[in-house]
Amino acid sequence: MIRLERLRKAYPEFDMELDLAVEAGELVSVLGPSGSGKTTTLRLIAGFESIDAGRIVINGEDVTRLPPAGRHIGYVFQDYTLFPHMSVAQNVGYGLRIRRVEPARMRRRVDELLELMDLPGYGRRRVDTLSGGERQRVAIARALAVDPVLLLLDEPFSSIDEVLRRDLRREIVRLQRELGITVLFVTHSRQEALSISDRVAVLRQGRLVQYASPVELYRRPADEFVAGFVGEMSVVPHEGRTLILRPEQVSLSPVGPGAGEVLAESSVEATVQSRQFLGFAWLYELDSALGSLLAYDSRRYEPGAELIAVWSAGSELPNE
Repeated sequence: MIRLERLRKAYPEFDMELDLAVEAGELVSVLGPSGSGKTTTLRLIAGFESIDAGRIVINGEDVTRLPPAGRHIGYVFQDYTLFPHMSVAQNVGYGLRIRRVEPARMRRRVDELLELMDLPGYGRRRVDTLSGGERQRVAIARALAVDPVLLLLDEPFSSIDEVLRRDLRREIVRLQRELGITVLFVTHSRQEALSISDRVAVLRQGRLVQYASPVELYRRPADEFVAGFVGEMSVVPHEGRTLILRPEQVSLSPVGPGAGEVLAESSVEATVQSRQFLGFAWLYELDSALGSLLAYDSRRYEPGAELIAVWSAGSELPNE
């Protein structure tokens, strides 16, 4: 289990204040806008930066003052940081060599990890001959070589194309489940965070805004910032409350004969302002008496079309 207890760090841009607990074997994503403290959180946990106050506890041990090598943490950087003058095997085995692991044992461990990362036979290759995805796999293998109790991933897919990102996301989930390792995963992508995580920590200006399961985060956001950050949404005033409506909660019907029967308490007349084709449906931006609304629909409506928007119960925002 990983615990950040009243962690504090002052920077010119913001002050970091964080309490966070990650259970053993969990995959937790850290999500937030640029400058929110995502990478800083990982660097503090890893020991690359010192904290001003608080404690970092890993599996019951206070590691706050330990150097990075004493924390049993694997770290995968955004830019890989592979050694260009070393072979793949030398890169993967670097941490083991620093720890003076016996050569035969080190070779076995490197071969095991290359097999695990679907890179068998790559040991003698130069890293500059590898694709971006292969380099990322090598970086992950290197982080796993020292049998870390915690794996930190700092936006590991940011420089990889979308198809490969999807494949590597699956690999991370497979490895995490197969090895039972605890993973803290920093990402800008809400899709990544919601699709692979057990829980998601949303940061804003060095503060934890909400920490919940992906379903809880999406359906019951703590505030409008979280709601907008984790998905498309509309903010609707309704019966003295403020509701968050996701596009899939809004259905559309053309205005025409019998339209009056369609209108209900949770509905409003709306006009199509713009649309985007997403493949599975169109995303419509609508103008209404309640303000702007977003809705998915498989039918094609032209800008200016008059429609009736009906919504199911949305997420009620907490009172400020």
